[in-house]
Amino acid sequence: MHTTAPAPSDERIFRTIAADISASEPQVIAAVGLLDEGATVPFVARYRKEVTGGLDDTQLRLLSDRLTYLRELEARRGTILNSIKEQGKLTDDLAKSIAGATSKAALEDIYLPYKPKRRTKAMIARENGLEPLLRAIQADRVTAPEDQAQNYLTDDVTTVKDALNGARDILTEELSENADLLGNLREFMRQEAFISAKLVPGKEQDGAKFSDYFDHREKWADIPSHRALAILRAAKEEVVTMEIAPDAEVGEPRAIATIAATMNTAGEQPGDLWLRDVARWTWRVKLSLSLYIDLLSELRQRAHEEAIAVFSRNLKDLLLAAPAGARATLGLDPGIRTGVKAAVVDATGKVLETATLYPFQPKMDVRGSEAKIIDLVTRHGVELVAIGNGTASRETERLVGDTLKLLPSGIKAPTKVVVSEAGASVYSASELAAQEFPDLDVSLRGAVSIARRLQDPLAELVKITPQSIGVGQYQHDVDQRRLSVALEAVVEDAVNAVGVDLNMASAPLLAQVAGLGLSLASAIVFHRDLHGAFKSRSALLDVSGLGPKAFEQCAGFLRIRDGEEPLDASSVHPEAYDVARRVISACGRDIRDIMGSGTALRSLRAQDFVTEVFGLPTVRDIFEELEKPGRDPRPEFKTASFTDGVEDIKDLKPGMSLEGTVTNVAAFGAFVDIGVHQDGLVHVSQLADRFVKDPHEVVKTGDVVKVRVTEVDIPRKRIGLTMRKTVDKSQGKAPQGRGKMPNKDKMSAGPKSAKPRNSDAGNGALGAALLNAMKQKD
Repeated sequence: MHTTAPAPSDERIFRTIAADISASEPQVIAAVGLLDEGATVPFVARYRKEVTGGLDDTQLRLLSDRLTYLRELEARRGTILNSIKEQGKLTDDLAKSIAGATSKAALEDIYLPYKPKRRTKAMIARENGLEPLLRAIQADRVTAPEDQAQNYLTDDVTTVKDALNGARDILTEELSENADLLGNLREFMRQEAFISAKLVPGKEQDGAKFSDYFDHREKWADIPSHRALAILRAAKEEVVTMEIAPDAEVGEPRAIATIAATMNTAGEQPGDLWLRDVARWTWRVKLSLSLYIDLLSELRQRAHEEAIAVFSRNLKDLLLAAPAGARATLGLDPGIRTGVKAAVVDATGKVLETATLYPFQPKMDVRGSEAKIIDLVTRHGVELVAIGNGTASRETERLVGDTLKLLPSGIKAPTKVVVSEAGASVYSASELAAQEFPDLDVSLRGAVSIARRLQDPLAELVKITPQSIGVGQYQHDVDQRRLSVALEAVVEDAVNAVGVDLNMASAPLLAQVAGLGLSLASAIVFHRDLHGAFKSRSALLDVSGLGPKAFEQCAGFLRIRDGEEPLDASSVHPEAYDVARRVISACGRDIRDIMGSGTALRSLRAQDFVTEVFGLPTVRDIFEELEKPGRDPRPEFKTASFTDGVEDIKDLKPGMSLEGTVTNVAAFGAFVDIGVHQDGLVHVSQLADRFVKDPHEVVKTGDVVKVRVTEVDIPRKRIGLTMRKTVDKSQGKAPQGRGKMPNKDKMSAGPKSAKPRNSDAGNGALGAALLNAMKQKD
């Protein structure tokens, strides 16, 4: 923690962050101190509530992000101050302006006139003695500039035109380095600029998927991220040309007038007219281009941040999806020519048996496949069948459904579930999978992964790079470093919110626990394999390389079932065990009788157990944990019931009511798996009988929802759905046809036979609507 008074720059940082995260400065100072000491966000959010005043993980993530930016800003501020000071040009007013800059852009605007640069036209003009000409024109507006220029002709400046052009170059540079002017113009552009896209002649066929942007124009400030990313990609692929500029008839004259106003050119004297011409020249040749670049950068950053936020929300929902639980599971990775890969795992995820079935062309061994499924189910007591949603998914599901009807009497039919297999092939071919299953064929590893991700989505999905899981929008267009950092934070928060079984978890899962990382996680697994299961959390300190600091960070998130210390099965941190034991002692009952009892603690008051170290927030958490030890925050497992007879898009008709599972959520709506080869789109306007600004207000990935078909486009493989209750009875559609299909590109949500299992999985179902999303103005 900070023991000395913070520097002025730190005070500025703390004040700014406090406003950004809606907290007080003392809270920010405390949190920054903990993070600087090496504490992790999950640990601070869960176990240092007294210190931070209860900042949650979302606030702490934003705090950490802003802290990095603002510290970089302060470092740059110091560099600029030193540079100008070394030039002998630092004044009190300039120092004040630099100190007052609140963004990197504003800081660089101030620094422009002092920034070392290559030799410019303005420098040459000054060397040729033309700066006095500019000052003369500015001072004397009555005399024609052409007449004044006669006095500045030399061997290097031989004509009046050359003299006036030199004066113009000096003034243009001064204007383009005027921080106040640049700030005003940038704000003007943010409010008034339009983003326009025009088709490059001859690119109609190659760029057909961008057809809705062949002649597109909308306000820069209002364009949603998915449309901005689509235009940026179209421009990158040279399908369209893109422009960011104010309206030519109204906006451009206003921009030029703003520039002219800085020179007080309201008069009609020859000097005023010349200065206004320079203002026009400066806008068209210099500032419009530089501001285009600035706004393009801001647009890209804004679109990236929104896309990353969507990806992060979807990933969190997927990671925290309901686990089916510790039950024997048959995983099926569908395929046609290469066969259906099958793997049975027991309740702990251990592989019991694998096989390959050939129920489809060319072998068509339906009976043999049915017999094998029955054999696997009966011998291993299979309770769940997980079917990957790729090629032949529905055909495989139908095969399983028919087969389960043939089970001998007395054998309970397992529940069949279609699960996303996005990223399964990435995992199968990974070094981790090779280490885990060295003797198992790559294709069979995918079936194991599919089975395990039904049992516990979180434990299995952490083995796959988040970018391969397939819940992003334009994920390969965004800043990959920023995306990676954001997604790693989501995974870390999800894992620590649920907690990890120390004696069952894989190294990849343990690596996401606060304070560990892959190296320590691998050391824990090695120690466990060598010495057997951990009997207590304190035994972690015997692991090579795991010291007190790492133990402090990770211990509370690790669980030990049936160990020597009952509290090790809870999220109570070992540092607070004494408090927990005082609570238990006050009940006068055995700890095992109390843990899990919702009534045992009702006669006690949390405030009676507060100490100098542990305040009321920690004590309340202990009470809650003793009542529900090791509680899982994830929802209860349930599956969608697909409608019989609906297996292909051709089986769908407008007005049909169906049940499905939300597979992805974007800014413009949600994709729903309704049991055919294509996910349908519920546009944001169709999510509820009220205005919905953010689809996440209504649905999240993994939700089971009831939908109604509004439109079916078989040639383009697109399905429009609605969740609205109100119906246009004549057509079975939502009012005013607001459930219309997306038409933003021809990269359709597409048949699931596309197998979105590679690193571009995020542009599978979701990629369709990003380019195909409805062009609807609310």
